[in-house]
Amino acid sequence: MRPLASYASDPARSRGRLHRGAGGETRGPRDAYQRDRDRIIHSIPFRRLRQKTQVFIAPDGDHFRVRLTHSLEVAQIGRTLARALGLNEDLTEALCLAHDIGHPPFGHAGEDALKAAMAEAGGFDHNAHTLRLLTRIDTPYPHHDGLNLSWETLEGLAKHNGPVAAPNWALAEADAEFPLDLSCWPSLEAQVAAAADDIAYDNHDIDDGMRAGLLTLDDLLSVPLVARSWRAVTHRHPHADPARLLPEMVRDQIGRMVNDMLDETRRRIAGAGVKSPDDVRAAGRALAGFSAEMAAEERELKTYLYAHMYRAPPVAAIAAKARKLLSGLFAAYRADPTLLPQGWQIEGGDTAQIRRIGDFIAGMTDRYAITRYRELVGDSELPEGF
Repeated sequence: MRPLASYASDPARSRGRLHRGAGGETRGPRDAYQRDRDRIIHSIPFRRLRQKTQVFIAPDGDHFRVRLTHSLEVAQIGRTLARALGLNEDLTEALCLAHDIGHPPFGHAGEDALKAAMAEAGGFDHNAHTLRLLTRIDTPYPHHDGLNLSWETLEGLAKHNGPVAAPNWALAEADAEFPLDLSCWPSLEAQVAAAADDIAYDNHDIDDGMRAGLLTLDDLLSVPLVARSWRAVTHRHPHADPARLLPEMVRDQIGRMVNDMLDETRRRIAGAGVKSPDDVRAAGRALAGFSAEMAAEERELKTYLYAHMYRAPPVAAIAAKARKLLSGLFAAYRADPTLLPQGWQIEGGDTAQIRRIGDFIAGMTDRYAITRYRELVGDSELPEGF
């Protein structure tokens, strides 16, 4: 096993789990973070990611990415970064695999619909719902709710995008039960997981956008980072079929971004003088990140993808229909909570009912949401193909 850097998270020094002495700790020679990763992989919410939207509706096309394949790609990049920096790879992988586990069906369109439907009960946030799902809703163990993950994993999921000044109700509940120091920066493993997420979707969404016919190579070459990567691969392979060069360009670009992040993160670590995980949390700023030059190029790429892909009229039209579907489904359950399956029906006031319905819908896959809508409301307007 590779030695860890002094600022890496050490499972032997974990702050532990909420439920102590829960049993099962003799199941194989695994440390705390390896157990967390395995619990996530074996969970039902993780399996449901295979039918949840990344950009394109999950039932639409076998080759488009879904939340599951995206999470696996993030984990691969995250482990590479963690290994090169001497961080804990297992904690990094656990965070990468679970970072999107709280997403509702239909991606950000579904989140917008739930946020509006649950406004009077505090709204909905997929990141906070990740904590709620892993600490309360998923209940595979006999004596406690949740997966009973380590403090470091829960902290990293709560704060992988940085300190949280104003947690919504779901994250506030999780923090009240097991305080996560929301006001400070998280571990370097969590910061690396967030960076791996950016690198993965920046580049793999190019591949999906080209496959969907929303992006063209000529237009993509207006983005400086893409143009630079394309020049490099065409110089190395001057006679190759352009169709084969596109995946090579994406790989090349991932490598550029990974190498830039490693160089910049090492520079920041050295400049901050951090020697321990506590030093990382007390640094007061992100230590994992791109150089100023790469950060500017990455922002340009994101701007392009938002304009030409995420907000493209065909995608926006389907997103509007997905929002309508989830809003209609929520309204049906709100009008008659007895339509919820046994085990989901509860006694309680409006806030409790709204949050319960939100929990149930957020756990649905795209396909299950469409099926339930057809049963309870009527035919869905979502197209069969993109």
